[in-house]
Amino acid sequence: MTKAPMLTLTRSSMAHSVPGALASPGLALLLSLTAHCSSPQDEGVFQRGLDISEIDPWARANTALLQDFGCHPAGQLPREQLSALLRSLASQHVPLQAWQLSCLANLASRLSLQDDFALHPPDLLLFYNLSQVKEANCRAFTHRAAQGNTELLVNLPDQRVALRHTALACLGGPHLQLSASDLVILGVLVCDMDASSIVTADPHVLQNLLRCPRLSISQQAALNTLLASGKTHLGIPGSWNLEELQALGPLTTYISPQLWEQVQEAVGLDFFRSMVAAFRVGHLNQSSVRRFVTSFLESRASSVSTRPKRGTGRSCIRGNITAATLQDDLFLVHYDCAQLESCLGNYVLRANLDPLLQHPLPAECQRIVKAKLTQIYPQGVPEDQLHLITSLVYLYSCAEIGQWNITSGDTVVTLLASDVALENQTEAVLQRFLDHNGVVTGALLVAIGGSRLCWMSPRQIHTIQPSEFRLAGAPDLSSCPQSRKNVLFAKAHEAFRNTSTTADYYRLMRPYLGGAPVEELQHLAQANISMDIDTFTNLNPHCLSVGSVTTLLGQNVGDLQKARSHPTVSFWLRSLNRSALGELGLDTNLAHTTRRLSSTTCPVSHLVTPSSQPGNINAAPTSGTPSLALQPSVATITWALPGPMQYDHAAPGPWTLWTALTHGHHIQDKQSC
Repeated sequence: MTKAPMLTLTRSSMAHSVPGALASPGLALLLSLTAHCSSPQDEGVFQRGLDISEIDPWARANTALLQDFGCHPAGQLPREQLSALLRSLASQHVPLQAWQLSCLANLASRLSLQDDFALHPPDLLLFYNLSQVKEANCRAFTHRAAQGNTELLVNLPDQRVALRHTALACLGGPHLQLSASDLVILGVLVCDMDASSIVTADPHVLQNLLRCPRLSISQQAALNTLLASGKTHLGIPGSWNLEELQALGPLTTYISPQLWEQVQEAVGLDFFRSMVAAFRVGHLNQSSVRRFVTSFLESRASSVSTRPKRGTGRSCIRGNITAATLQDDLFLVHYDCAQLESCLGNYVLRANLDPLLQHPLPAECQRIVKAKLTQIYPQGVPEDQLHLITSLVYLYSCAEIGQWNITSGDTVVTLLASDVALENQTEAVLQRFLDHNGVVTGALLVAIGGSRLCWMSPRQIHTIQPSEFRLAGAPDLSSCPQSRKNVLFAKAHEAFRNTSTTADYYRLMRPYLGGAPVEELQHLAQANISMDIDTFTNLNPHCLSVGSVTTLLGQNVGDLQKARSHPTVSFWLRSLNRSALGELGLDTNLAHTTRRLSSTTCPVSHLVTPSSQPGNINAAPTSGTPSLALQPSVATITWALPGPMQYDHAAPGPWTLWTALTHGHHIQDKQSC
């Protein structure tokens, strides 16, 4: 048997090749593995390969390092070490991101490790090549994969569909009635089932639905149909008790007003108290609990005891609201929004703003509170009160935010780190901070969430020092408009362009490559980086040839099949002819779609030149050196966008924007600030 090749990284070579501040977590992982397995006491262990008993003690002490490792260095591991790594990731329950999982799955497939799926992380199974799953293992594979987080497949829509089809095929076909044993196997995959499958399934389907991060409108209707039938363990709604409702967990937030009307009043009120109490201590997110409150209160709207009598107008019927009133968990049951407006005085509101907003106020009530605060603070809400009104932030216009005094980074975090502030309010909040000599740091970007970068103005982005990008982690910029991606790429390139190796440069720049011009992507393709499909779906690849994409993705090129319906991939594929699609092993029927092809040359950015590239592509081409720009093919022509081409003159480079097809809705759906 051929001995597995040794990894040649040493502590001394690492020290000379990678600056300490930029040390790749992936390379550090391999270095640590080398150090762990080649100490004087364990000499030779690394040569014969790691097993799980040897790697686990190291992994327990280095979980954070495992979580941050890159897939490229993992590709240098021999089969035995990769197998041990995958087992350790599973045993330590290390959370990995989609970009790590997709390329790890390809490595496992290439080295024939998929058959060991029972010892691998469930999340990893979601990315495996399903055609390699043996029929005999189908049910066991599905059961293991169904313990994973299918939200990780957000950029691989075709893989998610294939996973569901494969799972149903294991159970005998898509048109069967799901039994209790089927549901045990399907796990979280039920969250992708249609409404009819949920209604006809065994009532134990409730346990599966508990794992769904959200339910579609049709799935919510199916849930209510199932609950109303009385076939679940809860019985008919009139027989429900507090403990059974609490056992339903987040599913109770989808119960319709019609069903709440059938629940015994005492039980319903006890449950309402428990939901408000859980909300007060932060155990429920605001959107879910407000969905419940709105539905529950609607079910009681016809009760004479919960609303003023006709003809009384908006006079206070319930009695003036006091500090003691606000301590009652049933406050919203006793005071609807009309009574809140009539019975809440400005003095009490000012003194008790915090306890009031600890109640999950419906949107109408929130608007009433906001209007009263405007009366109290006509010159703008004071900074010490801004920390209390995070649930109301979305109601404020950018002009109103412009009246606030924001002097502290803590205030910025409080306002923007919540799930309430609208994306387009980011610029206004940060501008008030900058106006008071605030500085946007990497730590601040991490605290408010990387996606907030998408909604900073280009001018604000340019104020960030390059060094701060090194502290900002790996922000998720997939939702950014293309114009922002372009600006962020230019700024990040300024921060990382002097990185010593191409591998480290790619690792640091990966989150920002959605704004990379075509020549930058061509340079990276030549660097043999094997880009993961999750990163590729965030690119603007419409000017790339088949050869460029194949080289760029490397061993991950087969993942195009898993993501062919993703807007980015679909847009690029529709620019190809049948021959090009055939080269990629994809359905050539994609090419028959009617399209207009532009013969104009893709715009070129002069921001990135061969001389500015890191690592092995530092030197300018010399005589006899092949050009880094790949030769154009029939696939390099651009599918013309509807209407005129758009350019962002604020961006450092003149490359084409792609807002119209993939990201324009982010702007259209928000009021401009």
